[in-house]
Amino acid sequence: MKRSWVSLVAVAALAVGFSGCSDSSDGKSASNPNAPLKGVDTVLFEGIATPATDAQKNTLQSSRTITVNGEEQAVSFTTLMATGHADNGEVFGLVKDINDNPIKFEDGSNYICNGTNDGVGSGLDYSSILQKNGKIYMVNQFECQVGAMYKFELDQDKETGALSPKADTLEFISQKDEFGGFVHCAGQTTPWNSHLGSEEYESDARSIEGVNGATGSKYYDETVKFWGGDFSKMSPYFYGWTPEVQIMSDGSANYMKHYAMGRFSHELAYVMPDKKTVYQTDDGANVALFVFVADKAEDLSAGTLYAGKFEQTSAGNAGAFNISWIDLGHATNDEIRDYVANMTVFSDIFETADANANFTCPTGFTSINASAGHECLKVKDGMEKVASRLETRRYAAMKGATTEFRKMEGFTYDEANKKAYLAMSNVARGMADGYSASKNTTKYDDGGNNDLRVPENICGAVYSLSIGADMMATDMMGTVEGMELAEADAYGNTCHADMISQPDNVAMLPGTSILMIGEDTSKHTNNVIWAYDTMTGALTRTLTTPVGAETTSPFWYADINGWGYMTAVTQHPKVDGAKESSVGVIGNIKFK
Repeated sequence: MKRSWVSLVAVAALAVGFSGCSDSSDGKSASNPNAPLKGVDTVLFEGIATPATDAQKNTLQSSRTITVNGEEQAVSFTTLMATGHADNGEVFGLVKDINDNPIKFEDGSNYICNGTNDGVGSGLDYSSILQKNGKIYMVNQFECQVGAMYKFELDQDKETGALSPKADTLEFISQKDEFGGFVHCAGQTTPWNSHLGSEEYESDARSIEGVNGATGSKYYDETVKFWGGDFSKMSPYFYGWTPEVQIMSDGSANYMKHYAMGRFSHELAYVMPDKKTVYQTDDGANVALFVFVADKAEDLSAGTLYAGKFEQTSAGNAGAFNISWIDLGHATNDEIRDYVANMTVFSDIFETADANANFTCPTGFTSINASAGHECLKVKDGMEKVASRLETRRYAAMKGATTEFRKMEGFTYDEANKKAYLAMSNVARGMADGYSASKNTTKYDDGGNNDLRVPENICGAVYSLSIGADMMATDMMGTVEGMELAEADAYGNTCHADMISQPDNVAMLPGTSILMIGEDTSKHTNNVIWAYDTMTGALTRTLTTPVGAETTSPFWYADINGWGYMTAVTQHPKVDGAKESSVGVIGNIKFK
């Protein structure tokens, strides 16, 4: 097997780091999963080869050793839970309605969110490990239009560190008090040991308004199953928010949505070391980057929202940009929730007009080009705060923010070097200069800013962002790119097999130079989780999923009672007999 050294940053000077989160129920301190490692100088992953045989392509492959400070350790991937698993009277991934009753398909079978049955959605996505009450919990969210959540406890072997699900602890997490869940995508375990999730691909409230019944949008229409088939009970503004799950002292799950953080296609919300600043990525076409700054640490219920304005300084290597931040105003969960609950509609917030020639707008209207395409909009008097949260991307575009990104995905932070990393699965469409060659159209820039003008790269890129003392990014530049091939290689890859392809989730091993890059691509026959050394540029293949399976949820837990793990989800594999989405860990690692 090929081995690649991954150099780590010395972290002896980082004693300030993150502080542990006090556990209110028993006074014990839970490990902060984002806290920098100390005393680790080098790590060696055993690199794995591109899957070549059918057996390799159809099974999960992972590194078998990892060497920390010169000491080799055996590691393996352990599956913890798969959709369809029954325990404690529950079924993992079973989707439920407004009354918390199971939703059934027409043939009477259970609607399980696994990404391969008749339901609309991709399956299990992000799973977090939480240390609370002297126990270890796993909270899991599912990327179906009716977005389910489940939790269970984990047992940990004291001698080996092996994790296993604890029998009779699987529980469904109800979301009915906040209008249900929707397309739960990526997430983070916060520094205070809560599960911070996402609701992706929010429905277009303008196109839906006035439609009584099915709208033709598979995302919106599928969600009516949560409401018992009654479209009159639904609003597009119920979805597109950031949910948080906290484990309480009695072990129950407290579920909430953070309406103050804005509504858009949430891929990921990532909390920075100050425990107040949260970067929010926006997945889709003509999307934006947002930052929420909470009023109080560890409390995301109120704060100020910002949108990024990008000034391009170079078109090379996926582009380089200076960043400024546009203030979208302050809000609280309670004041925004009132508008959501009262079934606000698009025309309550905006006036609209038809464009003039050359995509200009009538006097008094602002020309924007965001995910809904070119529009001429005017915010109605007194509705600015509502617009900033219910129609965050549109409002940001009206304020001059950049809404041209394509497939903005994961985000993570390297505290030692004050660098953040942002995955762009597809550098295309609005990111091109006026004309998108991949789509043969100018529609993604018509009437917009055309702030981004870089060559298209369907294999994607990961960007690095410089982070200031105030936790706000000042610039961004391409750091690692994929490369499209003129024709498929011998293994069926159309993006270079030894380079990234359509990066999705990213995760730093805190306090080191190791950046994990997970893929969501059809351009590699098998999706990969890479270990990328941000200091040397070395790229090591550490895990591949079975054919058809996306990699999601890579996240490091460097110290759970002295043991380290990286979570990873195998989403919707196509292999016969193994089509269930599953979550597991690479471990068990001693970093001390």
